[in-house]
Formats: sequence, C-alpha cells, structure tokens
Amino acid sequence: MDTNRIDFDAPLRDGRAVHIRNIHQSDEAELLQAFDRLSPTARYMRFMRFVKEPNLERLRKALASFPDSGTGIVATIPAADGIDIVGAAFFVLGGDASNCEFAVNVSAEFGGAGLGSTLLRTLIEAAKGRGLQEMEGFVLADNKSMLGLARRLGFSNERDPDDGGVRLCRLRLR
Repeated sequence: MDTNRIDFDAPLRDGRAVHIRNIHQSDEAELLQAFDRLSPTARYMRFMRFVKEPNLERLRKALASFPDSGTGIVATIPAADGIDIVGAAFFVLGGDASNCEFAVNVSAEFGGAGLGSTLLRTLIEAAKGRGLQEMEGFVLADNKSMLGLARRLGFSNERDPDDGGVRLCRLRLR
C-alpha cells in the first residue's frame, strides 16, 4: 500500500461497501455533518468528555496539518448530496517522531460491520510505511468495542496511570 495515498473500496462483513481515502480539507462540511449524526454517547466515547459542538478552529487546523503531522482517512458512502462520511481515523506524530497517537470513529449504523477494523488496520500500515515504531491511543475503559478491536489487532491494554477510567492501548510497529 502506498502510505502517502490511500484510496480503495472496502467490503464490510454485512455486504455493504465503503470507500476509504485520505482526508482532505474539502471534507470539512461532511465531517461536521458526521459529527451531527453522532449520538451523545458516541461523542463521549470518542472525545472522552461531553461535546455538544465541534471545535471548528481545531478541525481546520487538523485538516491543514495532514499529511505533515500524521495521516487522516475517511470512509465514505454515496449520498444525495455527494457523499456521507461514516467513519474517520487518524494518527498524529508524537514529539520524537518515532511514535504516533491514533483515534477512530465509526457511525452507529456501521458499527459491528468491520469498518473500525478496516480503518485501524489501514492506519497501522500507514504508520509502518512512515517508519514509526509505536502507535498508541487513549480509550475509555467503558468503550468495550474499541478495546476489543485494539486487543484483536495486537495492542497492549494498560491502565492510564493518570486516569483509572482510561486505558492506554499500545502497538509496537517494528
């Protein structure tokens, strides 16, 4: 896989398919729509706090930073207005540039279909392609589906020393 350019169709376990590609600055409106479709619980699981509205400045800064600061990908499906984003994932480079921190989000209607696994596997390959040595993510201890996915993909699962309600998932890439 070309780690700089991600662009492929992915079949899901339930027979549906999504298109996986690099995130673009032009995805801003669709990302905002995807945020609006998230339930309060899904927002809490993703952001580890209650978030009513997206931080537009932070979103724009993140979109402008890829690919220099990491890799961002989206899963899209056709929609009446063009596309809908039904999943997103990214990693950002750590301070020493040998590690990265990941995050994954999948819309409820695509949960359990293998999309989270596809997104995270794609990120892992992109991180390996960039020569990174370790990937880590902070996951709420209550987020059993994400913790299960991380375990199945080989991530360790440790208690965050600063917050007992958070697990630190790590994967050695080399």
